[in-house]
Amino acid sequence: MSSSSTKIKSNLSYGVNDNPNLATKILLGLQHIFAAFGGIIVVPLVISSALGFDGTTSTAVISASILAAGIATIIQARGIGKVGSKVACIMGTDFTFVSPSISVGSVLGLPGIIGATILGAFFEIILSYFIKPLMKLFPPIVTGTVVCLIGLTLLPVSMDWAAGGTGSTDYGSLTNVSIAMFVMVITLLLNRYGKGILSSASILIGMVIGYIVCIPLGMVDFSAVKQASFMAIPQVFKYGVTFDLKALIAFLPAYFVTTIETVGCLKAIGEVSEVDMDDKRVGSGVLADGVGSIIGGTVGAFPNTSFSQNVGLIPLTKVASKHVAVMAGILLVILGLFPQFAAIINSIPSPVLGGVGIVMFGTVAASGIKTLSSVEINDRNLLIIATSIGLGLGVTFRPDFISQLPEGLQMIFSSGISTGTIVALVLNIILRENKEEKIRNVVKEEFGLECEAV
Repeated sequence: MSSSSTKIKSNLSYGVNDNPNLATKILLGLQHIFAAFGGIIVVPLVISSALGFDGTTSTAVISASILAAGIATIIQARGIGKVGSKVACIMGTDFTFVSPSISVGSVLGLPGIIGATILGAFFEIILSYFIKPLMKLFPPIVTGTVVCLIGLTLLPVSMDWAAGGTGSTDYGSLTNVSIAMFVMVITLLLNRYGKGILSSASILIGMVIGYIVCIPLGMVDFSAVKQASFMAIPQVFKYGVTFDLKALIAFLPAYFVTTIETVGCLKAIGEVSEVDMDDKRVGSGVLADGVGSIIGGTVGAFPNTSFSQNVGLIPLTKVASKHVAVMAGILLVILGLFPQFAAIINSIPSPVLGGVGIVMFGTVAASGIKTLSSVEINDRNLLIIATSIGLGLGVTFRPDFISQLPEGLQMIFSSGISTGTIVALVLNIILRENKEEKIRNVVKEEFGLECEAV
């Protein structure tokens, strides 16, 4: 009786523990993949492009990222012992890790990134046991500022893509810009006016349409697809691994941020799935993040964390089944075992990536602004936001500013996200709120109400 009434109240077609038939699971699993796939492949594409990886390496990294996302999703949704939240949570590499990966990779290459990924994962595993006290370090003023910085620091990358790619002979050509704007408009229209899968898969559909348009224009190079093997089993540490303390420090702020994002994501999934996400269950979800990141580094990919865009699919489709998420993970693993599929993705022209990148990175920045809108912008908070974003963007746009610092500090602060996170954390601690500000913030956070100073 209680189960039935809960289902009516939540209006879910499939609850968390409901197990649809195989065909339904595959269809609904594909839907989750469509929503997450753009994010899963864009991160390795950005890093590979920025670090100048050759076609073979880029294809291997993309394939490994897809495979790692699938394994991490299965662990998170199905649960293995105390690891995994056992809800419909899709995993993949987050944009937060792009800047630190580029800063570490430019010095230590892919082995350095893999080493920092694995070491940082142990740090997140430790954090999973301290979820409750950890949340106090990351109030909305900090998380909102950092998420906003993630989008803002990546926008120049998407603009370079839209123009044809850094260093390209036709940089800024009318053809490149036109294709990027066409893809951007298609993505926006589908996202805004499309229904169901057309809206949730707007980024993927925009990329596919742009890709098809570029083929007759001779902008797609299929040589890497021909060279790639049809199927390949991932080789552990194929490109080597370098464990470096400086690289780890550069990754720690990103792991901090994604831990908090995962907490928020799991809380949201619990709410729309009518499941009580207590600290213990959330901690198990964060633990799955850490384990998934170790697996990612082992197969040659990047850290894994929860994908918030998939949370929106649950109330939209009324499907909260963890079995559907497990099926999505299985499908991702299958896709990750076929390098030719990754090579096709790697051949996507830069303007196509630029068109969707502007929307995606801009959306990330807007999400940070949305979080900050729940914070009272008093003098103290304004100083935190201004200084964190100012220094974060400053080192992004003028990297020579830190060129005379020791190499270890350069690696940490060359990432605008790392810089902004560290500054926001420190300022939030040392710039204390007065009593009136504390009262107003508590009232606003708890009840969503404004409170005038007495």
